[in-house]
Amino acid sequence: MAPLTFLDTNLLAYAYDADAGTKGERAREVLGSLVRAVVSTQVLLEFYAVLTRGFGLAPATALAAVDSLLGLEVVATDARLVRDGLHLSVEHGISHWDAMIVAAAASAGCDVVLTEDLSDGQVIEGVRIVNPFQG
Repeated sequence: MAPLTFLDTNLLAYAYDADAGTKGERAREVLGSLVRAVVSTQVLLEFYAVLTRGFGLAPATALAAVDSLLGLEVVATDARLVRDGLHLSVEHGISHWDAMIVAAAASAGCDVVLTEDLSDGQVIEGVRIVNPFQG
């Protein structure tokens, strides 16, 4: 069975950005090859913020981009996930935002998190961190 893969915001942003060059091409290639992918409410909100604040897109355009991701499994942020994320942050010395990504991925049963924000090859809570832009 294909691995269940959690997508971090940076991968989605690079894929959406026509000016992202090599990283954009790589992000689109990776996304096109995935069979099973997961995001969280945090990722959806961060993606919207990147599109509107970072890229200056109109809110309606950014909303349409977020809507295009709603066919994926979405892990909702709740009190338990916040607690788990904060514990991972303290235990592993990572930012609470990155820890929330890992906690969401672990709660969904993901095998992999695709991100450039954590150490490639690191395993946290049974989830392997993969930087799709390395190598």
